Amino acid sequence: MPLPALSGPGYLAAGLRLILSPGLRRFVLLPLTVNLLLFATLLTLAFQQFGFWVDALMPTLPDWLAFLEYLLWPLFVVLVLLILFFSFTLLGNLIAAPFNGFLAEKVETVVRGRDLAPPFSWGELLAMLPRTLGRELRKLGYFLPRALGLLLLSLIPGLNLIAAPLWLLFGVWMMAVQYIDYPADNHKMSWQTMLAWLREKRWQSLGFGAATYAALLVPGLNILLMPAAVAGATVFWVREEGLNRLDPITPRP
Repeated sequence: MPLPALSGPGYLAAGLRLILSPGLRRFVLLPLTVNLLLFATLLTLAFQQFGFWVDALMPTLPDWLAFLEYLLWPLFVVLVLLILFFSFTLLGNLIAAPFNGFLAEKVETVVRGRDLAPPFSWGELLAMLPRTLGRELRKLGYFLPRALGLLLLSLIPGLNLIAAPLWLLFGVWMMAVQYIDYPADNHKMSWQTMLAWLREKRWQSLGFGAATYAALLVPGLNILLMPAAVAGATVFWVREEGLNRLDPITPRP
């Protein structure tokens, strides 16, 4: 029997294949365009400020320990990259939330074999705006206190040495939370119930989150991988029996 964690990369790969299929490509164009514009803006900002951020986080060492700066510098470069990654992913998903929720709904329709080319409707997309944006704000409420705690830890000399691996672990978990929430929210699953469901599927969730995290760290590729992660999370939801405790999506008139 395969390890549960190994199913995560498979779900992401399945999501990538789905968004490239003719029936779903049109639902990818909008979130793809949004993320492309955001990525270009943040990349320009990061290029201009990267050195300053690394220097600001680096601890001030006495002269007799100056040689350690050469050893610590790569660690703080990684730390800044992780913080930038979080910022890009957070803002990208906040802006693209309605499109991602819409994409997840259409992917689920295809995965369940109901329609290989579901119809596009601007009215349906606009109707999802209030709910999906509210859910993204709920994610922010979950994310920000934990991220702030990690950021404060990053500023404490000595303790900041463990900040990078903790950011990494938190990031893996947040990738699962971020993307699985789209199909869960489409089925009106509450926030706490969704988190409990992810914990029940802990290893599958971490496997999916790790694969998504690694793919999204690749500049350029991450733009395409964001909608692929939405589709992959929807495959995860369907195949891991996320609907066992829920009714199907109620068709909209």
